[in-house]
Amino acid sequence: MRQPDQLRPVSIEPFATQAAGSVIIRQGGTSVLCTASLEPEVPAWLPRDEDGTPLRGWVTAEYAMLPGSTGQRKRRGPDGRGTEIQRLIGRVLRASVDLEAMPGLCVTCDCDVLVADGGTRTASITGAMVALAQALSAARREGRLMTDPIRHLIAAVSVGVVDGEVWLDLDYELDVKAEVDMNIAMDDASRFVEVQGTAEASPFSRQTLDTMLDRAAGGIEQLIQIQRSAINGPESGETSRTAR
Repeated sequence: MRQPDQLRPVSIEPFATQAAGSVIIRQGGTSVLCTASLEPEVPAWLPRDEDGTPLRGWVTAEYAMLPGSTGQRKRRGPDGRGTEIQRLIGRVLRASVDLEAMPGLCVTCDCDVLVADGGTRTASITGAMVALAQALSAARREGRLMTDPIRHLIAAVSVGVVDGEVWLDLDYELDVKAEVDMNIAMDDASRFVEVQGTAEASPFSRQTLDTMLDRAAGGIEQLIQIQRSAINGPESGETSRTAR
């Protein structure tokens, strides 16, 4: 039986598509296909030099839950929740790269939820980070980049309070009962990138918050090890899957 401070089983595996980067992340019962596509045009509002050449690159994201991902069919098309989540994913991924080191290059990361069992937005961030790294590596091989723009790996995880106890990596069953629900993204230097948190039932103490942050940090450290293995391969000496 999983303990409150343990991640659900996690794997990040290659998945063949036409995109420059493509993986499936499985975290407990949640599965997300994450792809990263190289785009020839950056947004028009990015700064440019006198000749009109872009001075920066861009990373953006789209997120969707596929119709069969939930018990009741999820209808296709944009919705407020999906828009908020894809903005979150894009913000977090942009924090991982030096945009000035990839001028004129846009990478779009698509996160399609195949099966939803809690933590879809955090799993999307963790998986899309790997797909982004793959796509930028492909851009370097093609001569579209001179250096690696990735500054830090970033991963994310949910954490919450259920029946008065702090739980890491909430599945759906825990999530619907959570008195406090948080989504936390951190980089490989143990710095916070984004923290989203809400008291669903009643306010929580500073002590509880500290426990949640510490528990999330421990889980994210493991997720970043899994990311490194997925990016570098078995020779990295790290496991691509958490212990079951």
